[in-house]
Amino acid sequence: MNLYDANDRRGILSVLFFVVLLCNNVSTSSSSSEVITIKPRHLSLLKSALQRSSGEQSDLWRPLTDQGWSPCIDLGNSPSLPEKTAGYVQVFLDGGLNQQRMGICDAVAVAKILNATLVIPYLEVNPVWQDSSSFVDIFDVDHFIDALKDDIRVVRELPDEYSWSTREYYGTAVRETRVKTAPVHASANWYIENVSPVLQSYGIAAISPFSHRLSFDHLPAEIQRLRCKVNFQALRFVPHITSLGDALVSRLRNPSWRNNKELKNVDHLGDMTNPHKRQEPGKFAVLHLRFDKDMAAHSACDFGGGKAEKLALAKYRQMIWQGRVLNSQFTDEELRSQGRCPLTPEEMGLLLAAFGFDNNTGLYLASHKVYGGEARISTLRQVFPRMEDKRSLASSEERARIKGKASLLAALDYYVSMHSDIFISASPGNMHNALVGHRTFENLKTIRPNMALIGQLFLNKSITWVDFQQALGEGHVNRQGQIRLRKPKQSIYTYPAPDCMCHV
Repeated sequence: MNLYDANDRRGILSVLFFVVLLCNNVSTSSSSSEVITIKPRHLSLLKSALQRSSGEQSDLWRPLTDQGWSPCIDLGNSPSLPEKTAGYVQVFLDGGLNQQRMGICDAVAVAKILNATLVIPYLEVNPVWQDSSSFVDIFDVDHFIDALKDDIRVVRELPDEYSWSTREYYGTAVRETRVKTAPVHASANWYIENVSPVLQSYGIAAISPFSHRLSFDHLPAEIQRLRCKVNFQALRFVPHITSLGDALVSRLRNPSWRNNKELKNVDHLGDMTNPHKRQEPGKFAVLHLRFDKDMAAHSACDFGGGKAEKLALAKYRQMIWQGRVLNSQFTDEELRSQGRCPLTPEEMGLLLAAFGFDNNTGLYLASHKVYGGEARISTLRQVFPRMEDKRSLASSEERARIKGKASLLAALDYYVSMHSDIFISASPGNMHNALVGHRTFENLKTIRPNMALIGQLFLNKSITWVDFQQALGEGHVNRQGQIRLRKPKQSIYTYPAPDCMCHV
């Protein structure tokens, strides 16, 4: 029995359809019965983008100016931890890397609210990517415990007297130590009233499901700042991820590494004054391209793959969601004008070119698996011939420890993204939201696409390149990393100001 009783059917379906997806992956290289031809959809704009002049864009690459806000998570003279805690708190987290990351931060906050000892969170196997990576496989657990030693107690595993409290134990029957009634965005008082009694009676409480089970509003300032401390300081990736990330960043800043056939011989210091580089030396941007089959199908949009693609996505949509996709009620034009269609690689290439990135731009492609494969990416690669990714930058030996592990691959992309000069995402999502918040915290330039504007511009088939550029520029003047204060119900991890940042 699945630990998440209410989601048993959905979990089983996800696994079944993952198998179907593997057997019936639709792309230009799929089975002959589902061959999809992918052609550029914006030929006039693409022609102009390919003919654009190269030149240094000083304004584009200039770092953000001081906005008068700075990180503010030092809890100051916090009272010392009580000699004894109320018991042990366990949480079981599902979702991808960034959803689990938010859950970890919330788990620390709940442990603080309850004066409990937190057990290193258990990460569920992702039903889509089948990644069984644990907390210690992704995050530096020693750093995590040490960074929080003045805030809460954290243990790697339960003492022997509680060793029976496992995922399997809660998956076989109703257990009194399991708390499964936490509402979405529960208040601090809810945990005090409902979980504290369990701790008092049994010395342990397992909260599951837990994702999104702590409110973003009406919490003490110290709890809000603690959540940010976990997210921006305590959660550090394992050393082999950070070292590989550093190597990739170094290679992106030093394009001369391509002249070396053996990556192991690359001089990581590089020549930072290469006169042949058009853009500012050492600069690179990261494009997070979230365009997988699941997202394409759920959007109910048309992506130019013709009748074969429409039928394939409709079939996939029906199999997984049984027709329960609200977007399918609208036409493609309506969805695009509302900004509800994920941007294709082609469209992202046109966007970046219109923003002023030239064909010498160092561009890192952060993505897991693009629907349509290389055929879909080829247009983007035409516009940005210096585009790199994990496979092109790292040797097979370097990638061996992360091969096939979606969470570690995402962690590497996250690390490189945090070290880029500019970050831009193709559509909102957990990765986008996490990096927007983290880069806001560090005052780093991040372009947030105006999806509604972009959708409307692409619907205009007669728009000129000059008008396209002008409209995009005007529509993104204040969408390049400017501080946006968090509003009620918005995530503190996406909008860390003013809860975790101080106005100087």
